[in-house]
Amino acid sequence: MRILALDSAVARCSATIVADGAIVSGFQRDLDRGHASVLPVMAQDCLRDAALDAADLDLVAVTVGPGSFTGIRGGLALAQGLAVAAGRPLIGVTVGEVLADSLPHLGGRALWCATISRRGRIFLEVGDEVTSLTLTELPNHAGPIAVAGGAAAEVASRLAARGCDVMLTDARLPTGRHIAQVAERRHRGAIRPLPAEPLYVDPVEAKLPGATPPPR
Repeated sequence: MRILALDSAVARCSATIVADGAIVSGFQRDLDRGHASVLPVMAQDCLRDAALDAADLDLVAVTVGPGSFTGIRGGLALAQGLAVAAGRPLIGVTVGEVLADSLPHLGGRALWCATISRRGRIFLEVGDEVTSLTLTELPNHAGPIAVAGGAAAEVASRLAARGCDVMLTDARLPTGRHIAQVAERRHRGAIRPLPAEPLYVDPVEAKLPGATPPPR
């Protein structure tokens, strides 16, 4: 199966073509903003280097969040356009699902995926639940924990200070191979369905002039 995997939800923008589990072509770049202008070029370069057209793909996969509002929106817009133009399925995956796929052997530890948000907050993805909180609001957990994601070091440090049994993993950002693997399993129905829609955790703060600010 040929999959174009796109990611612009966090601090890395990437486009990767994976065929039957092997990376055929790929580009990535670490950046804080500007994902929407960089990702289309990466996707085009991936198809060129793989000598493929969009119609040669079997599906398009994209990270839906949690992460940057504008990054998620830009990545999904590109993925939707490519999928519609090529007549191929579009599959969304979460950042936590991708990081979990890269960490198959945790010895029974619960996996916490911590993504950097804004204003000192983080997005915490545990299983199917995603919450937005500060580091001082981390929940209690009785058993052993493994932590992944861009804010993993800070979360692990806080948990260790509480005396928790915590392991800091080296999984920080999604990779194209694992985006494709999760998307393929979802496409086959092996894992729960997930709409290919933005996973926004915080309320949207943009508003029209004169509109009432959204509740926090």
